[in-house]
Amino acid sequence: MNRSTTSRSESAAEDPSRSVDEGHPHPDHHGHDGGHDHHAAMVEDFRRRFFVSLAATLPILALSPMIQQWLGVGGALGFAGDTVVLLGLSTFVYSYGGWPFLAGLVDELRGRTPGMMTLVAFAITVAYVYSTAVALGVPGQMFFWETATLIDLMLVGHWIEMRSVMGAGRALEELARLLPSTAHRLAVNGGTEEVPIADLTPGDRVRVKSGEKIPADGTVVDGTSSVNESMLTGESVPVKKRDGDEVIAGSVNGSGSLVVAVEKTGASSYLNQVIGLVREAQASRSRTQNLADRAAYWLTLIALTAGALTFGTWYLGLGQTFVFSLERAVTVMVITCPHALGLAIPLVVSVSTGLGAQRGLLIRDRAAFEQARTLDTVVFDKTGTLTEGRFGVSDVLPFQATEDELVRVAAAVEQHSEHPIAAGILREAEDRGLDVPDVDNFEALTGRGVRATVERAEVRVLSPGAAGDETDLPEHDAATLQNQGKTVVYVVRDGIPLGALALADIIREESREAIATLHGLGIDVVMLTGDNERVAQWVAEEVGVDRVIAEVLPDEKSRVVEDLQSEGRLVAMTGDGVNDAPALATADVGIAIGAGTDVAVETADIVLVESDPRDAVDVIRLAQATYRKMVQNLWWATGYNVVAIPLAAGVLATAGILLSPAVGALLMSLSTVIVAVNARFLALDE
Repeated sequence: MNRSTTSRSESAAEDPSRSVDEGHPHPDHHGHDGGHDHHAAMVEDFRRRFFVSLAATLPILALSPMIQQWLGVGGALGFAGDTVVLLGLSTFVYSYGGWPFLAGLVDELRGRTPGMMTLVAFAITVAYVYSTAVALGVPGQMFFWETATLIDLMLVGHWIEMRSVMGAGRALEELARLLPSTAHRLAVNGGTEEVPIADLTPGDRVRVKSGEKIPADGTVVDGTSSVNESMLTGESVPVKKRDGDEVIAGSVNGSGSLVVAVEKTGASSYLNQVIGLVREAQASRSRTQNLADRAAYWLTLIALTAGALTFGTWYLGLGQTFVFSLERAVTVMVITCPHALGLAIPLVVSVSTGLGAQRGLLIRDRAAFEQARTLDTVVFDKTGTLTEGRFGVSDVLPFQATEDELVRVAAAVEQHSEHPIAAGILREAEDRGLDVPDVDNFEALTGRGVRATVERAEVRVLSPGAAGDETDLPEHDAATLQNQGKTVVYVVRDGIPLGALALADIIREESREAIATLHGLGIDVVMLTGDNERVAQWVAEEVGVDRVIAEVLPDEKSRVVEDLQSEGRLVAMTGDGVNDAPALATADVGIAIGAGTDVAVETADIVLVESDPRDAVDVIRLAQATYRKMVQNLWWATGYNVVAIPLAAGVLATAGILLSPAVGALLMSLSTVIVAVNARFLALDE
């Protein structure tokens, strides 16, 4: 199953004007989201209409005879012409505040999909037309207050809901920002000129200085450096680049300087291909009806049918007066008014969104979040998600020194090196709280390691080959570590091997617990990574995933997700890098680690503020609790109709039980209060 069952854009209940603009966010060629401004305008429109209508509702309540009777003030608030003023204010609220629902009614009837808008529009219209007739002389009771308060509640309900789902992705803009704006192009005379990257053409040569982003796909023709490609390929360790090696636009150059021959620019570049994949995945999503829409559809049919049958039975079948029959029908319509239904879902959404935010779960797409409850497969990226995305010491193998002494002297030598291995060893010494001594005579041994004088002794940190050439190493299990994809270095002091250190991408402690919990929920776990097979297999064995797919590029990641979906699986993708963006967009639920790139965050449906894979489990549990609360609220919002509608229609009139419109309105209001209170009891652990 693909994302065709979910939607980033608003549903019929969220955008009644969709016949004018379907609301799908179609990014333009600059990566801007054309639907974002439209959605923001809709949110602002509902907010404005709510406050204006609320201001007009207050005098309507004060002038309504029924409200005055309930308050026991009789006609104390009345004055000459008050009925005309009441009619005028009510007409304003009906036409201005009710316009989105009236327009939605037209859209739904045109599309032959009556739902929330139809029911709301029909309810406010019946109450308004009947009350207008009474105001103009027809015997009965005016229900202008009912029309106004119904409109107010529906407006605030839609405003709350739309605000909770707003946040149309800016992923394409964030992807574009990975590229530098200019490049240092080598001129014919040997100098350099700074040019916009749009001016680069295949065959140009550009200089990439230390710490700069590579401006275009190409091949290194001069220089040596380590390049960080983790945000693009998932490779956890910076990759050594020298003459003849390919580099990718958007990756970050290390400490060296490179001259790159440009090969691909514009749409043909690797990064722009990723942008295209994200655009395609996001644009392919279609609308869906949520629970409230389906309930409103049936409630609409029930309300219309019950109202018509009530009027026909009393007026045509039993020969009652027109006014009595109409009052019965109006009571049915009033008691079926979807105040509670209109708030049943938005209130739970609001509470759920707030609860998620408190726990570091930022919900960007409600439809996808609700679907998380049905997931059966969770795909994790490795680098930065299941692992910390940084090179660190994973194993300490002392030969003739304690672990702390081994780390201390190694860190002393490495403190003057800029290599990722050095950074990992220094971080380990810091984590252990070790005092690293100063050194003299530091020297980098090309292709072998580093050396320095530490406390009047020569200490060398060497590669396995160099260490074997210089000293006799004791028997140890270095081969197993290397087969796991770990980097092993040896510490030698005055020719004596003190021990070995193995370095790898550090596995998060929380990963094992997260995967075990998912297994407990009956969910399969897949690890999908651009890293090499050996490293991926080692991490998989450590954390207990069910399946490993390694050495994949972004387009392959999204295809893997599609393959899983084609098997009938509901798939969540959890990742943090640019390389994960297409898969995040393709998955049924995209979950981004908040510490990752803005691209991943903007592509995802849900963002985890902390880099804790256990939070992905909390997303599923919160989605399940939210769904249960929604179902409860829908039962409260509609279930009372099973009893109230027959009573309103007068089935027990012969027994002296006949609900007045006022009592019908009271029952309807009571259901609204119950729904609001019930929503507040949502809890992650329920």
